[in-house]
Amino acid sequence: MLAVAQDEITQAVLARDEVVRYLEGRGGQTRDQAHAAIHGYLEELRTTQRYRIYRALQHPLYPLLRKINRISEGIDIVRSATRTKRVVYASNHKSHTDWMVQPLVIDDVGIRPPVIAAGSNLYGGALGLIQKHVTGAIPIRRGTKDPAYLVTLKAYVAELLRRTDLLLYLEGGRSYSGELKPFKTGLLHAAAQADRKEKELVIVPTAIAYDLVIEDFVLSRQRVKRVQRPFHQELAEMLRYTVGYQSRSIVTFGPPIRFDGYDPDNRRDMVRLKRRVRDAIGRLYKVVPTALVAAAIRPSIERAELEDRIDGLIEVLRSAGANLDVETGCAAVESATDPLAARGILVVEGARFRVRERVVLRYYARSLDHLLAHRGESALTH
Repeated sequence: MLAVAQDEITQAVLARDEVVRYLEGRGGQTRDQAHAAIHGYLEELRTTQRYRIYRALQHPLYPLLRKINRISEGIDIVRSATRTKRVVYASNHKSHTDWMVQPLVIDDVGIRPPVIAAGSNLYGGALGLIQKHVTGAIPIRRGTKDPAYLVTLKAYVAELLRRTDLLLYLEGGRSYSGELKPFKTGLLHAAAQADRKEKELVIVPTAIAYDLVIEDFVLSRQRVKRVQRPFHQELAEMLRYTVGYQSRSIVTFGPPIRFDGYDPDNRRDMVRLKRRVRDAIGRLYKVVPTALVAAAIRPSIERAELEDRIDGLIEVLRSAGANLDVETGCAAVESATDPLAARGILVVEGARFRVRERVVLRYYARSLDHLLAHRGESALTH
């Protein structure tokens, strides 16, 4: 369906007022330059989702996907929303496995997966062909200031949303430090510009959490993303850490947020919407045992003290409206000890816990920072 509609989408994009103004030379380029730029970017953004082939992709990806137990919360919200509305799934971004796991969670219950807006670094080689011609992913040039690209991207997203659902990572990339990053407004603004006369458009806040992120060692040691590297290099690094890797992925969907009351031409409204979505995602984010242990542990600590510290942390998180996976420090330590020890992050000597990978623990601890009273301060003392 999406493949057939691409020419229609292109024509609709070229007919949009903001694109027409740019093509008339109001962007500082000649008409010929503006036409060449807009058409070039439209060709770059064209994407196709071949649903039957997409579902079959689970089989070659099975060696990795079998290591991740997919769990969903609030899936009935998605069922209800997709029956009568067009949906923008707005999500945090933890791992390169997100774009595989989240659409499959939706597909597992018989709902057609959305088109994904993904970083352009994922589009090299064979993977790029799969992204563009099978999964239906839009390559996003993050950080570009080219006005021709920005006007084309926003117009393309707005028209695409008249025909299909869309998954957006509003942080603009994975969190290298572990915390929930500030959200960007660009794609949210594009979605707000979509025509909602035929079918109402809503945002479904979506949060993804893992017991263990497959790239945890890689991400935590950089903390700050320094340069955009080709995906095949990042994939090779990830594969080093798949040996013995096993984790849950918990995808939580929240009540839809309507665009009514948010004027896409009003910057203040877009900032308010961005903050509302980020707050919703932050509260949906599942607080898993590994994060609790990471946030409460000391360089060397007895199990009883660790459990007490986690009990105190849970009370703080509960008062902040956190989506808790466990209710006690005992349950958290029981669940997190084996995964963290097997990963080489902790060493357990009888009833004593010792930290081996301090930087990696900090990465997991920071995933709770947005929920703690003193933002930016971790409960870590190690």
